[in-house]
Amino acid sequence: MKNSKAIAAIVAVILLTLCFADAAFAQADITRRTTAITYPLNERVTVQFRGTTRFPRMAGRANIRRTQRNGTEIDLSVSKMPRPFELGRGYATYVLWAISPEGQVDNLGEIKRRGFFEFDSRIRVTTNLQTFSLIITAEPHHLVARPSQEIMLENLNGVARSGRQITSLPAVQYFGNTSDFFRDARTPEIAELDYSRTPSTVLQAKQAIALAKFAGAERDAQEELREAESLLQNAEDAWRAGRREADVDVTARRAISTAVKAEGLAFARAQARMQRDEQIRADAEMRKVETTLQDAQGEVEDLKRQLAEERRSRELLERDGANYLQQIRDLRTENGKLREELGRTRTEAASTRARLDAIENERRAEAAERDREGRMRNMQANEAALMQSLRRFGSVSKSERGIILTLPESYWSAPRAASFAPGVDARLSSIGELLANNPDYRIEIESHTDNQGDVRELEDLTRQRSQVIAERLSVFGIPNNRIEARGLGSAIPIAPNNTNANRARNRRVQVIMVPAI
Repeated sequence: MKNSKAIAAIVAVILLTLCFADAAFAQADITRRTTAITYPLNERVTVQFRGTTRFPRMAGRANIRRTQRNGTEIDLSVSKMPRPFELGRGYATYVLWAISPEGQVDNLGEIKRRGFFEFDSRIRVTTNLQTFSLIITAEPHHLVARPSQEIMLENLNGVARSGRQITSLPAVQYFGNTSDFFRDARTPEIAELDYSRTPSTVLQAKQAIALAKFAGAERDAQEELREAESLLQNAEDAWRAGRREADVDVTARRAISTAVKAEGLAFARAQARMQRDEQIRADAEMRKVETTLQDAQGEVEDLKRQLAEERRSRELLERDGANYLQQIRDLRTENGKLREELGRTRTEAASTRARLDAIENERRAEAAERDREGRMRNMQANEAALMQSLRRFGSVSKSERGIILTLPESYWSAPRAASFAPGVDARLSSIGELLANNPDYRIEIESHTDNQGDVRELEDLTRQRSQVIAERLSVFGIPNNRIEARGLGSAIPIAPNNTNANRARNRRVQVIMVPAI
C-alpha cells in the first residue's frame, strides 16, 4: 500500500513538471506592464507583491527607504516560491529587477533557494534609482543582463508608514528576453533529482556555459569557455568530494562569471567579424565605382578626340554632330550619378570606421574590467592574512559587508568618554598603517553603546567616538574620502541590556573594511 502511494506521488510530480515545462515553452514574448513608484526621501514605504498568472500563490512584501547617502534601500521577503525547474528547461534561480520609466533595467541580485519544495526567502539590496518598478523573474543564472519572459512577482502600489500618498506612474512597459535559448536542443535539462541534490550555483554554471555556447563561444571565445568548463568541473568534483558548501559556491560562481564573459566576447567578436566583412564588401564596391569612373573619363577623352576629328570634316560634323552631343550629355549624367554613388560609399566607409572605433572602446572597457577582477582576486587572496593582522587590535569577523574589526572598551578612558585611554595612539597608528596599505577597501566606523542614559546623549557619544577614530586614522595616512564615521547610539544592540555583561557587549566600536572595487 505504501509503495503504491509513493509511486502515485512520483507520477504526479513528473506530470506537474511536464505541464509547467510545456507552459514555459508556449509563453509568448508579450508586453508586460506594472506600477512604477517614486520613493520619497527618508521615509519607509511598504510595498506588497503579487504573483503573476503563472504562479498566483506566490506573495511578497518589501520595506523600501530612499536615503541621500546610500540610495534606495530594499528589504524584500518572498514566500511560496516554486522550484525554478518547474518552469521548464534552463531555469535555475530567481533574480530581482528594478525597471525605470525611461527603460533602465538593473539586476539587483539573486533570490537564493531555501530547501527543495516551495520556499520563503529574503534579499536586501540597494539601487540608485528613485522611480522604478520591481519584478522577480526565473533565470538560468544570477548574472543575466536582461529579464527573461518568466515574470513571477511584480509590485503593487506602495503605502508610506506616515499615511501620506506615494507618487506612482500608471504603468511601466517592458519586454522579456526574446532569446531562443530555452527552445534550443543544447539547453541543459534540470531534472527534479538534479535540483534536489545539486547546489544551485552549480546548476547556474551549467546554464551560463550553455548560453555561452549558444552565443558562439566554441568558435569566438574558446579560452574563456574552456576556463569556465574547468571551473564548473572543479566545483562538481569538490561537491561530490563533500567539500565545504562555501568553497563549492565560490568556484561555481567563478564559472558563471567566466561563462558570462565568454558569452560577451563571443557576441562582440561575431559582430566585429560581420563588420569586417561589411567593410571588405564596401571597399570592393568603392573600387568598382572608381574603375567605372575611370572608364567613363577615358570614354569622354575618346569622344573629345573624335569631336576634334569631326571638326576637320564639316560634312561629317553636320551629319553626326547632334548624335555626339547627345552622347556627351548622357555621359555627363552618368558621371554625376557615379559621383553621387561615390559620395554615398565614402559616407558608408566613415560609418564603418566609427563602428570599429566603438568596438575598440569596448575592448578597452573589457581590459579595465579584467584589471578590476584581478584586484578583486588579490583582495580575496590577501584577506586571510589581513584578518590575522587585525586580530592584534580586537576581535575580527567577516560579514556580507566586509571585514569587521571590533575594538574593545579598553580603548576609551571611561564607558561614557570619547577620549582615548593611555597607550591607544600606538595601536591606532598600527591600525592606520595597516588600513593605508590596503587601499581597495573603504573604511566604515560604527560606534554603539548600551541604553543607560538619554537617547540624544548616547547618540552624541557614539558620534564623537566614531569621529575621533576617523580623524586619528586620517592622520596616519588614510584619505578622508575612504572613511565614513557613524554614531548609532543604542539603536542596534547585540545583547539584551539587562545585565552589566550584556551592556558591556553592546558598548562597542566596529571598523568595517568594505571592498571598494
